[in-house]
Amino acid sequence: MQQAKVGIIGCGNISGIYFQAGKTFEILDIVACADLDKERARAKAEQHGVRAMTVEELLGDPEIEIVINLTIPNAHFSICRDALQGGKNVHTEKPLSLTREEGRELLQLAEAKGLRVGAAPDTFLGAGFQTCRELIDSGAIGEPLGATAFMLGHGPEGWHPDPEFFYKTGGGPMFDMGPYYLTALTTLIGPIRRLTGSARISFPERTIGSGAKKGQAITVDVPTHIAGVLDFSSGAIGTLATSFDVWAANVPRIEIYGTEGSLDVPDPNTFGGPVRVWQRQTREWRDVPVTR
Repeated sequence: MQQAKVGIIGCGNISGIYFQAGKTFEILDIVACADLDKERARAKAEQHGVRAMTVEELLGDPEIEIVINLTIPNAHFSICRDALQGGKNVHTEKPLSLTREEGRELLQLAEAKGLRVGAAPDTFLGAGFQTCRELIDSGAIGEPLGATAFMLGHGPEGWHPDPEFFYKTGGGPMFDMGPYYLTALTTLIGPIRRLTGSARISFPERTIGSGAKKGQAITVDVPTHIAGVLDFSSGAIGTLATSFDVWAANVPRIEIYGTEGSLDVPDPNTFGGPVRVWQRQTREWRDVPVTR
């Protein structure tokens, strides 16, 4: 089997899991990494036995077929575009881009060049969500009428070593965690035809709570509490809320409500998790084996 050579751009907090997971796929050979912080790139390269390169060197290396883009969200579009223009397939962390127009441009560029674009999240492929998909397809809860989805917490500045980007352009809870919830909802219910929403900044300044930057202040530039109503093409109506402003909450992450019952969906940030269903015939919640 011929391996595909892979280069990682962006050597921040999330990169470690990509290096580790990449080793479990025989078809992939991660050979290089790059970061604007050259010392960070060198440290990751030494840790994982790959070459440290500049971003320009990695994008220009003819041996590298796939670029994994782990940069901050505000740089996703430009890195993906440059990689595609250089003839490389791309997988990027979410979001694919910050606007629909930029996302469409990337997909059109890839199609024109015969390349592939992939993007996180991929958790909808996991056993938990595939089990939920099977339950809905089999009519276990009837026709989906509505859904609720909540991602409520108090932000990553308390534990993340370099959290400024979460509160700048391209950050905030919807760009950071919203893709997991929206992907889950559209996987289970179908496309969204219309949405309405409201947003606010509740705390204009955050304090970093760990790492070398502990005690430093972050000025918040993007909404951190966002609520919306989703009208699905099927006629179902969903409620979505994502927040970095909530200290504590006791709400389900995702539930789907149908004409014959309800479905308790696992955390969309994971591949598994418990699945529960309530049906009109039994009138009680029961656990469903995750077998997919």
